Amino acid sequence: MATEIPRKGIILLISGPAGSGKTTLCEKLIEEFDEIRRIVTATTRKPRKSETHGTDYYFLKESEFLKKMEEDAFYECARVHGRHYGTLKSEVHRQLESGYDVILNIDVQGAASFRKKAQADEFLADRLITVFIQPESLDVIRGRLLDRESDSNEEIERRLLSAKIEMEVADEFHYILPTSTREHDYRIISSIYLSEKHKVNL
Repeated sequence: MATEIPRKGIILLISGPAGSGKTTLCEKLIEEFDEIRRIVTATTRKPRKSETHGTDYYFLKESEFLKKMEEDAFYECARVHGRHYGTLKSEVHRQLESGYDVILNIDVQGAASFRKKAQADEFLADRLITVFIQPESLDVIRGRLLDRESDSNEEIERRLLSAKIEMEVADEFHYILPTSTREHDYRIISSIYLSEKHKVNL
């Protein structure tokens, strides 16, 4: 009887400006593919009304977050829009070692840190696939942020400034996905996932 070779999980890292639709794409991938697990990241920002600790994020006090930074507990962490965000090493290892694929929805600073860590970490090296979701323009992002009705005007302007900077580094990612309709965007991102999943397990 042939010995079954365990499948090797991959890390699909999806990034892009606020309002680019990356969260929706991540949720649809998780819904369709049983083998994908979402990594719950840690943050110091306050939860929105619909968010819960341990499911959407690990909502930490700043002192708790800084302690974990000192303990080198993150694969990446960054300060974005005045708050800390980070991906816990323990969360990533737990899922990958179980044979699952993991999906990360993080900002471009976090993506850059992850790429740097992957270069020196054999566990990550050939598992990491990065995708940048690129909206048509800043006006499109502004419209989407206004439609969410969850951010103040000051917050929207801050996010737009960040988006302009983020879009300038899109070519550092493995893939750039120019946005169109939600159906189009999902068709492309799912094709990327399936292609990379089969490639790493050949």
